[in-house]
Amino acid sequence: MTNLINQNLISSLININDKVLDIGCGSGELLYFLEKTKNIQGQGIEISHLGVKESVSKGLSVIQGDADEDLINFPDRTFDIVILSDTLQATHKPKEVLEQMLRIGKKCIICIPNFGYWKYRLQILFNGIMPVAKTLSEPWYSTPNIHLCTIKDFINLSKSLNITITEAYRNTKNNIKVIKNPNSYLNNLLSTEGIFVLSKD
Repeated sequence: MTNLINQNLISSLININDKVLDIGCGSGELLYFLEKTKNIQGQGIEISHLGVKESVSKGLSVIQGDADEDLINFPDRTFDIVILSDTLQATHKPKEVLEQMLRIGKKCIICIPNFGYWKYRLQILFNGIMPVAKTLSEPWYSTPNIHLCTIKDFINLSKSLNITITEAYRNTKNNIKVIKNPNSYLNNLLSTEGIFVLSKD
């Protein structure tokens, strides 16, 4: 579920009346917010039957589907914006998911939990256990998060796939800061999440 700080940032990156796909939309909170505040033409895809049911009960257009398998069914450039918020780390094929998103959307917005955050590092260093926190709420044996990465990892992956990061932000838990220097170690150390706007020619 997208937190309020990220939700407001995502909203600021979307134009009124945009056609938006929210992948892994959960129970539809973000889509509902965007429809009310931006008058978007919203579509959601969610793997959980309960999430789809709750989204539809809000009057949203959401289908059950798997980001790893079902994005191929969408035609090229169908959407103005494709959103993947706190979901990439739960996919089996993150590289392929990113490429499909950039095929079907003119612009993509990605939010990832940052595994390089200093508190997570300390949990491993001093406690010898995998981190558990608000953005990583499940213990290692039951978490859906199978491809955890850092902000630096994501920036490097984007470069390797020739994906352009047009805007980059980091959530410091209290506010959003613009990432001005992608190579700064502070991006990883002081941020719970990274938020990226992507495009590909």
